[in-house]
Amino acid sequence: MIKKFKIHKDDTVQVIAGKDKGKRGTVLGLVSKKDAVIVSGINIVKKAMRKRSQQDQGGIVEIEAPLHISNVAIVCKKCGVTKIGYKIDGDKKLRVCRKCGEAL
Repeated sequence: MIKKFKIHKDDTVQVIAGKDKGKRGTVLGLVSKKDAVIVSGINIVKKAMRKRSQQDQGGIVEIEAPLHISNVAIVCKKCGVTKIGYKIDGDKKLRVCRKCGEAL
């Protein structure tokens, strides 16, 4: 079963809980098994990486770790942090801002 999330790839989100609370970034990907999102520049962790080839550099690298989807909120261009509503436009279902009604 594929889970459906209101937040999609390339959405701008703000962290509302955790060590990076208040920071904004764009969604790089979704991890549906963990109900998590990966946000650019948020929840940076150090990870020991093994050399994969002769040219590849091993060592400790900093990567973005997944955040639970409940800890992020979508950001509207007009009004800031908001919730997502839906509007049916003909045969298309659009995600809209609950505050101003603009399409996200």
